[in-house]
Amino acid sequence: MQDTKNLQGYREDCKEALNDEFLREAMDAFAIAYRTNRANAFADMDERDLIAKIADAKDAGISRLPELYAEFKANAEKAGVKVHLAKTAAEANEMIAQIAREENCKKIVKSKSMTAEETLLNHHLEAENFDVVETDLGEWIIQLRHEGPSHMVMPAIHLSRYQVADLFTDVTGKKQEVDIEKLVKVARRELRSEYIQADMGITGANFAVCETGGIGLITNEGNARLVSTLPRVHVTLCGLDKLTPTLHDALRIIKALPRNATGQAITSYVTWITGANECAPGPDGKKVSHIIFLDNGRSAMAEDKDFRQILRCVRCGACANVCPVYRLVGGHKMGHIYIGAIGLLLTYFFHGRDKAKNLVQNCINCGACKSVCAAGIDLPRLIKEVHARIQDEDGHALPSVLLGKVMKNRKLFHTLLKTAKWGQKPIKKGNTGYIRHLPMIFGKEQDFRALPAVADRAFRDDWEKIKPIVENAKYRVALFSGCVQDFVYPEQMKAGVKVMSGHGADMDFPMGQSCCGLPLTMMGESVAARDVAEQNVKAIDPGKFDYIVTLCASCASHLKHAYPKILGDDPRMADAARRFADKVIDFSSFVYDVLGVRRDDFKDVNVNTKTTYHAPCHLCRGLEVTEAPRQLMVESGLDYIPSAEEDVCCGFGGTFSMKFPEESKELLNKKLNNAAATGAQQLVTDCPGCVMQLRGGAEVRKDGFRVRHIAEALADQKK
Repeated sequence: MQDTKNLQGYREDCKEALNDEFLREAMDAFAIAYRTNRANAFADMDERDLIAKIADAKDAGISRLPELYAEFKANAEKAGVKVHLAKTAAEANEMIAQIAREENCKKIVKSKSMTAEETLLNHHLEAENFDVVETDLGEWIIQLRHEGPSHMVMPAIHLSRYQVADLFTDVTGKKQEVDIEKLVKVARRELRSEYIQADMGITGANFAVCETGGIGLITNEGNARLVSTLPRVHVTLCGLDKLTPTLHDALRIIKALPRNATGQAITSYVTWITGANECAPGPDGKKVSHIIFLDNGRSAMAEDKDFRQILRCVRCGACANVCPVYRLVGGHKMGHIYIGAIGLLLTYFFHGRDKAKNLVQNCINCGACKSVCAAGIDLPRLIKEVHARIQDEDGHALPSVLLGKVMKNRKLFHTLLKTAKWGQKPIKKGNTGYIRHLPMIFGKEQDFRALPAVADRAFRDDWEKIKPIVENAKYRVALFSGCVQDFVYPEQMKAGVKVMSGHGADMDFPMGQSCCGLPLTMMGESVAARDVAEQNVKAIDPGKFDYIVTLCASCASHLKHAYPKILGDDPRMADAARRFADKVIDFSSFVYDVLGVRRDDFKDVNVNTKTTYHAPCHLCRGLEVTEAPRQLMVESGLDYIPSAEEDVCCGFGGTFSMKFPEESKELLNKKLNNAAATGAQQLVTDCPGCVMQLRGGAEVRKDGFRVRHIAEALADQKK
């Protein structure tokens, strides 16, 4: 669990995890295997359609939680089950303790429940002198270690079999072999008597089906069945968000949840419990059954138009499975109780901003979580919005405030960038295009990559000289450069213009454009980000152009997806922002899909340059563009060699790399190692931010291959 340390203290905690060699190896192995297993599990299904249907059904339920609760309560109580509603975590814990006292329970067994973790139920019951035993293998292990879970589905994923063997040796007083099957047998033997002796069993619920008044549980170990059947008292604790109108809705989720969680088509056990079942020791031969629904802020969240979609979560844990940051530091550092991307959000709403303020900054905004979410939650956007809320509540950091003020004033911002070429002279590294070092305030922690110097001339300064003259134009095109390609890498824009020339694209570069505003959004400066978005929409009138083409994948995704949301509630700008976003297209898609550039447009001589590729996060996931850049490399005559994990983040993430340099460095090294393993002579990508990260890292490491924007590689090949 994370406490209220400042960001530097939190970074120190994360560094400890980075130095845990077993954790790193285990997380890498799991992440790679998970991607394959998940893809295989969904292979014969329309995954997108299924997720959309789940999202729609969950949204419909969220909009009428009070009605669903009343329906469930009526049907469950007809079947002999007592139903309660707890407003807070403390109230839920006390309800369970009171039931235990009234029923004279001493020993309690539990199956895995994230809701019980949320309320810290074990702490409360143990303080009341109840003997509480977790029966899920992973939960039992972390209970014995006095830890919280590091994953919602696999709570002990951070531990090795050697650690578990040592733990079981201490528990049993007998030396245990480091053999997984034998360790499982030890756990089974130790826990079997606990089930038999228990007076109360506590489970969670994956579903609370309103039309039947029953609950559904999906598990792999079968312990939930023993917990819910053997003790004479059964208590179910679940969130209000588990209310499901029909059994059909629950079965639809079951199609996705196991596939998303562990790559299984179905879990080992699917259990449905309706009513107070037969139980010889119980009153009148029936089990004493209670179901407690926890609110703890869920009702308020359901009324929030921005954040209500969080309640769609089915607790599969997939957002952690694919998160590059979680893969580095694990759940104890990337979570409080709930972990992964959904955990960053739930921590704020369930446990407060002090617990969440550092966590929400440790998101690289790669979009991997959104791409696999079984409920279609826009996790990256919501994390950024929570960060902005926290800053509004706690106060904005001075650097982000200053950045916001500068970027809102385009002329001031551009003047500072242009004059930087003079200010950087004392630290510029000859004619290499790099600066020797950053100012001392950044320290040595940023020395894992060489950083580029500001160009002598901005792209906008040369535009009138290089603008192609086009007769019989087919397309009217506005070029959007973003700040990096305008002032740092103007050669990338020039290469892009060369590639697009001769295909009927009448290009223009509107001078009123500025930074896309994504850095401001990442820093929680939502007001300044809105101002910048408005400036750009006004600078590039969508009515004058057929396409707005950008060579920056991050800019393209932000312009296309974020602008309509940022400006959507402004009646002056909403329509223009939507029309603007509709015109935005990335460079590779425009060149390949619209202009139709093919092999005949390139030199006849095949230079046979071995080339590998990095897929920018905001291109392959933000825009779902995967084929166009790869096809262009092949069409241009480059010898394209795929590298491992091409679509995993390079570690840049804009301001993320400044706040979390240790994590950024590790992600960068993985990416460069994979590229080097191909034996390629050049590594290309579609994003200047990725170029900055990868090129700077390759320079420091002396990897021996060039890092270029794909436009530069194509321009060299063009006739």
